[in-house]
Amino acid sequence: MATDDDRRAAIHLAGQAHEVGRASGRVLWREVLQRVSGGRLGRRPDWLDVPQLDSPWQDTVSPERMGWRQRAANLQGEFAFAVDYRICQRCRIGWVEQPYTLPQYQRCGLGIAGLAALRCEYPGLSWHTLGGHLRESKRFWVAVGKDVLGGYQQRRLCPHVETGR
Repeated sequence: MATDDDRRAAIHLAGQAHEVGRASGRVLWREVLQRVSGGRLGRRPDWLDVPQLDSPWQDTVSPERMGWRQRAANLQGEFAFAVDYRICQRCRIGWVEQPYTLPQYQRCGLGIAGLAALRCEYPGLSWHTLGGHLRESKRFWVAVGKDVLGGYQQRRLCPHVETGR
């Protein structure tokens, strides 16, 4: 159960969504091997640790999806919020997947702030998800998708992202 201090800290953290530390996580040989093999070789091992940076928010490689990034909020040494995202500048589309806020920090604005920061960094994109929205998350998607181009509605990846070109 979150204390009032914990919730205040999470609300403060939501206000810092523009303070983002970055780690590229790119490994050139792995990218070349993946491209040459059509994605069959060079996959990152599941046990790869995502670094935790000394910034309120961080942008790193996704621990689950090859070629995707993860935006996460750090609070008291743990990820209070995280979402995976992928961008295609050519098609002007962005996708987000599996936004997750620790239960004790839900309804403190972390998800809304994290997604809004991504939209500010990538202006003019249409924003979507790959999968359908779970029944218990529909209210969240309606709230964050209001007045957002694409509205975080379900959409497949474009051919540029699927092929890596």
